[in-house]
This record gives sequence, C-alpha cells and structure tokens, in this order.
Amino acid sequence: MKNFRIIFTQIKESAIAALHTMYVNKVRTLLSTLGITIGIFCIIAVLAVVESFENNLHQSVESLGNDVVFIEKMPWTFGPGYKWWKYISRPNASLSELKSIEQKSVLSSAEMLTITIGGKTIKNGLNSATGIDIQGVTHDYYLVRNFNLFDGRYFTENESENGNLICLIGYNLAQTLFPNVGAVNKSIKISGTKFGVVGVFAKEGESLIGNSLDNAIIIPINAAAKFVRINSDDVNSKIHVKAGMAGVPALEQELNGIMRSQRKLRPGQEENFALNKITLITQQLDQTFKTVNIAGWIIGLFAMLVGGFGIANIMFVSVKERTNQIGIQKSLGAKNYFILIEFLIEAVILCLLGCIIGLLLVWGIIAVLGAVFQVVFFLSLKNIIIGVLTSVCIGVISGFLPALSASKLNPVDAIRSK
Repeated sequence: MKNFRIIFTQIKESAIAALHTMYVNKVRTLLSTLGITIGIFCIIAVLAVVESFENNLHQSVESLGNDVVFIEKMPWTFGPGYKWWKYISRPNASLSELKSIEQKSVLSSAEMLTITIGGKTIKNGLNSATGIDIQGVTHDYYLVRNFNLFDGRYFTENESENGNLICLIGYNLAQTLFPNVGAVNKSIKISGTKFGVVGVFAKEGESLIGNSLDNAIIIPINAAAKFVRINSDDVNSKIHVKAGMAGVPALEQELNGIMRSQRKLRPGQEENFALNKITLITQQLDQTFKTVNIAGWIIGLFAMLVGGFGIANIMFVSVKERTNQIGIQKSLGAKNYFILIEFLIEAVILCLLGCIIGLLLVWGIIAVLGAVFQVVFFLSLKNIIIGVLTSVCIGVISGFLPALSASKLNPVDAIRSK
C-alpha cells in the first residue's frame, strides 16, 4: 500500500511538472502535438464514419430482411461483364408466379409482390411533393418487410383484395403534406386520384441502400391498377420470399426449381430471372469499408509517425533545458526510474493533448455530416478508447529514449551544466 502511494504521488507530481512545462512553452507544445492531432483525426474520423455507415447498413438490412430472397429480372452483382441489355429484356415477376410460389413452396414463411411506379406528384391542397415513388404491394407486405407505424394502421385483407384507394405514407412525406396536423384519416391526390391515408410509417432516417420509408407511399397492388397494368413489362416488379427455418440457401434452391418450372425452362437452359439477397450488397460494401479503414490507418499512422518524431525531438530539447534540474533532483535522492517516469509522462500527456484535439475535430466533423446527409453519425466509446490507447503508445515509444537519457545523467555533471 505504501509503495502504491509513493508511485501515485510520483505520477501526480510528474504530471503536474509536465503540464507546467507545456503551459510555459505553449507554442512549442501545440506544434509538437500537431502530428498526433492529424494522425488521430485521420484514424478516428475514418473509423467513426465507417462504423456509422456499417450501423446504417445493418439497420437497412434488418428492415429489408437478411432472410429474404428477391426474385426479379436484374441481378444485384455489378462490375465488368454486367450484361444489363440482356437482363433488361427478361420478363418481370408476376402475380401468377407469386401464387405458384405460395402454393408450392414449403421452405418459405411469407411471400409478397411489389411493383414500383416512379416519379408521381402527390398533393394535399396547396402542399405537394414531386418525384415520389409509389409501391403497390400484396397484402403480406407486413409479414416480409419490417417496419413500425408512427400513427394509424395497416391495410385489412379485404381492403387489399378489393384494391381500396387507401395508402400508408412515410414520416417525412406526412410532414410535407400535413405540416401541422395528423395525416391519418385525411386524403391525398396521386396524379389526380384521391387516396385516403390510413397510416404513417415511423421515421427511419436515410438508408445506405436506399430503402428508407420516410418518403414512401404504399398502396394495395390492386389499387395500383388505376395507374399501370400490373403484369406489364412497364413496371419494376419483384417477388419477396421470406425464408423459414430451413434458411436462405435451401430456399434459393427451391425457388429456382419453382421459377424454372413456372417459366417452362428446359434443363440446361439459362435462367431468365435473378434470385437476389441482401448479402450480395453487404459483402461488396463490407469490402469497401475494410479498404477505407485500412487507408485511414495508413494515412493516420504516417501522420503519427511524423508526430512521434516531433514529440521525441521536443523531449530531447526538454531534457537539455532541464539538465541542471535533473542533477539537483538526483542529488536529493531521486531514483533513475523517477526521472524516467517523469519524462515518459510528459511525452504521453503531449500525445494525449493531440488526441483530445483530434477527437474534438472528429466530433465536430461527424456532427456536420449528420446534419447535411441526414444520417446518424456517432463517435463510439470503442473508437475513443482506440484513439487514447494509440496516443499513449506513441507517447511511450517517442518519449522513451529521451527519458532514458535523462535518467542516466550523472548528477554531478548535470548540476555543472548550463
């Protein structure tokens, strides 16, 4: 216990002495911490932004469902060799194919079909929104797509079957069309046709994969027949199939067989449909995130390497300036390890000062990015700890040689120095 108190007192006195030295030499202190500040900013900014995007991606995946297979004509894999001209000529997924899957699939837990009608103008009196995509959905939409309601309710089965002119709208769209009143039980006009609002989706925020419901309008698919021919090639349609206990890979095989049979494809004949799943997107984005993380660490570590040399140089100067003081301390009984710890603590505090400035800059940047892009950016405790530990390591490494040279000074020679 006594030894612990001695060590604690020594660390406290060393920290006070280091802070005093830094205060006396303000300009030198700020310049010496600049490299550390830039390094921490590069590393933690990249980690914070990537982690925020990954969190957004996972939330988006959860809403769409990572256990859902999407049947459509365009595959989600891109890059060289992507034959879009071939895929675009494929037939759209249809209601008859949905019914066939509902009857034949034993590995699915829910199925739905959606069609997208793009670029519509939505009005409520003098309030309007343009370029809005409308989704026509079959009734089991609520079983496949995860969502919460801010107000109101979902369609009844009779409303879906009858194609009632009703809709659910996104939170942002509700605020635009009904700025000071509730939207439920009010009506909107879609291309001149009146639809009653029965529900408002809870606010989701921007989505990395573009599936946020904040500006969405969902209507029964039979109501969509007011605007388009549901089974025509003029609409973008897809079948969503949620996997049961057997999982996605088994469901994919089953769906492949059902769709080939439904489209009368011969053995060996290439599929004219695509089976997509969220992992096709997440795998590509995860690889991008890893690359960005590595780039951030490389840039940050180079900056911190320069900063570390700067810290080491400043510490050697500090040892030179305080040689006489070190001699007096040693003549009064100060041990070598006391001098070593004192200068190591000073180097670590210099690095921590740079770390704090860097973290504050990161916090400011992600606050601005969040406001501009309407995406939740955050600085997690894990990233703060990474920044602090990295700074401490750089401080110990860059300050060790100057501290060691100070601890080995001969007290007589040190006192005589000027």
